[in-house]
Amino acid sequence: MYRNVKMRYNDRRSGMGKESKGEGFKLIANNKKAYHDYFIEEKYEAGISLFGTEIKSLRMGKCSVKEAFVGIDGGECYIYGMNISPYEKGNIFNRDPLRTRKLLLHKAEINKLTGKIAEQGYTLMPLQVYFKGSLVKIEIGLAKGKKLYDKREDIAKRDLRRETEREFKVKNL
Repeated sequence: MYRNVKMRYNDRRSGMGKESKGEGFKLIANNKKAYHDYFIEEKYEAGISLFGTEIKSLRMGKCSVKEAFVGIDGGECYIYGMNISPYEKGNIFNRDPLRTRKLLLHKAEINKLTGKIAEQGYTLMPLQVYFKGSLVKIEIGLAKGKKLYDKREDIAKRDLRRETEREFKVKNL
């Protein structure tokens, strides 16, 4: 009996049963429109520089990245137009919901993205905002704009896939 108690104590000390930092993943906002309007070629994960009331508002799920875009200015990466609604109990500590926020990327990644953006037709789009452990992360994608016929082609593929799923469901019932 003493041995079992001792093993449990050792299990607690080694961290078994606890979630380590970075394991949890909770989606806050998703940008489906970016996948409709752009071809996403590469994805990057970046941190965001935020204030306390913005974090509390994000925990409540009040964020939108549909109209947002990412820009590089003076060797720094920023997100423009990302809407984080003011925290209801934040009073004077609330910031402007549409303020420009700094993204935390390595210098080598920023230099690589700067070179890609200089090419014709490439842009940076925010794809999703999520919690990774206790940290807020944003996934940005290097995107190239779609033409109208590309969008029609994607819609046709999606409709065909839905039809086959529907037929498969009917046959299996």
